Amino acid sequence: MSSWQVAFAGLVPQRYLDAMDPGNEESGWKSRIAATQWPSSGVLVAETEAGIVGFASFSPAEESPAIAEIGTLYAMPEVWGAGIGKQLMAAALTTLGQADYTQAVLWVLEDNERARRFYEAAGWRPDGAAVVDTTGGATLNKLRYGHPLG
Repeated sequence: MSSWQVAFAGLVPQRYLDAMDPGNEESGWKSRIAATQWPSSGVLVAETEAGIVGFASFSPAEESPAIAEIGTLYAMPEVWGAGIGKQLMAAALTTLGQADYTQAVLWVLEDNERARRFYEAAGWRPDGAAVVDTTGGATLNKLRYGHPLG
């Protein structure tokens, strides 16, 4: 949760970020984990001696079962720059390749320059798809990025 609050500061209304409660997310994560069908869908975690410091989740994309979607990829702010995100991304792409997907996609806020630089450094590219989201009452433009697999 703190990762989301730090990563989206200045992009999503602060009142929305301040009101976030990790307890509200617990049931959704339990359902997501219970629905795992490895290697087609699942959750990867990164751990250190401090505990879980990052995670990534993935599943088939809505538009095609041949395309995987990375729904989340976050690392705690205190480990940013330590390679945790790169390791999670590499593990996710390896797993998705084992699931015989042809391509992976993810969505990123257009104004989230840090995330876009991270994804582009990992070989992701905008594929031209875009949507408008209204998280926290703000109008946010999201871009879809794609990455070939296999």
